[in-house]
Amino acid sequence: MKTIGLIINPIAGMGGRVGLKGTDGIEILNRAIQLGAFKEAPAVASAALRKLLPLREELTFLTAAGDMGENLCRELGFRFEIVSRPEAAAGAEAGDRVPAGTAEPSDRETAEPTVSEPTTSADTVKAAEIMAGRGTVLILFAGGDGTARDIYRAVGNRAVVLGIPAGVKIYSPVYGNTPQAAGELAFRYLCDSTLPVREEEVVDIDEEAIRNNQVRTELFGYLKVPYKREYLQNRKAPTPLSEEESRNAIALDIVDHMQEGEYYLIGPGTTTGAIMKELNLPNTLLGVDVIKDRALVKQDCNEQDILDLLGEGSGTLILTPTGGQGYLLGRGNQQISAAVLQKIGKENIVVISTNSKIIELRNRPLLIDIGNESMNQKLAGYYRVKVGYGTDLIYRVSAG
Repeated sequence: MKTIGLIINPIAGMGGRVGLKGTDGIEILNRAIQLGAFKEAPAVASAALRKLLPLREELTFLTAAGDMGENLCRELGFRFEIVSRPEAAAGAEAGDRVPAGTAEPSDRETAEPTVSEPTTSADTVKAAEIMAGRGTVLILFAGGDGTARDIYRAVGNRAVVLGIPAGVKIYSPVYGNTPQAAGELAFRYLCDSTLPVREEEVVDIDEEAIRNNQVRTELFGYLKVPYKREYLQNRKAPTPLSEEESRNAIALDIVDHMQEGEYYLIGPGTTTGAIMKELNLPNTLLGVDVIKDRALVKQDCNEQDILDLLGEGSGTLILTPTGGQGYLLGRGNQQISAAVLQKIGKENIVVISTNSKIIELRNRPLLIDIGNESMNQKLAGYYRVKVGYGTDLIYRVSAG
């Protein structure tokens, strides 16, 4: 019997669809909820844990109560033990709380599910500290870069961990390429004692700076993760300033061929940002802007904004892959949801990229991981990628 940890940050990713760039801070979380955001991380974590079902009789999970792990373990029939609960939210009864460090044994057949309470980074830290102290073979955690920072604060290099990508910001290479890849890598690590462990970076980006169109990343430390390159994402790499001319040529091509009356959704990134610069329009570096007839219609759109603008019609979506990671969709642009993509259609997606970004991929496909497997598969295939003025190449896009 192997003991592993599971921590889910239930609010991870909630700011994505509604265009808030993350959910750091209670004010931003409340705003996300007001805009209609809902919890997606538990379902994302489920996609990873399903890869471990063949080992169900060999595993015991140490986890936190409610949506931080208990409910998913119960749903999938895993043996589990609750080792912590979120600090009581306003209005909760004191008798419902379990002090930090108190173990509450459970199994697959008994006890009622715990009603979820709001969670904070302190809850993640508390749970991870307990799990590391109990000698878990592996700690799985679902979230984004903020969650990775919390895990690092709690365990440092005392435990082997692996991230399940569920947040808006995922720059740290401690995460699997996709939830499924994280689950597969965890499965391999639990079955193969010779699989190496490697220290990977924990980096995070300043959310407030993003909202002011500035990118500020910081290295916080290193976490030990099972290592198999094809399952882990690369650290995001910025586009070099020397590529400015290439971006400008691509932008000029796009602008020269814009159609009257067509909505154009300009995705995040410096390469797409060059289009807005060419049009002399304000640009949301890590957001989605919508233009029509070469004029700005709405800046920094969330999912509902886009759906409202498109109405019964369609539009053209212009995307560039995330530098160093190769993601077209599912990393930092969750506003472009399955509902939006259904309305736009694969035929109206335009991919642009500098040559160096394509070269960095070393023939690996571009990736799509929007949390909807049917849509992922529908959008997979070969795309024409614009790499210069009048210069395209054909490149494969894969469902992550």
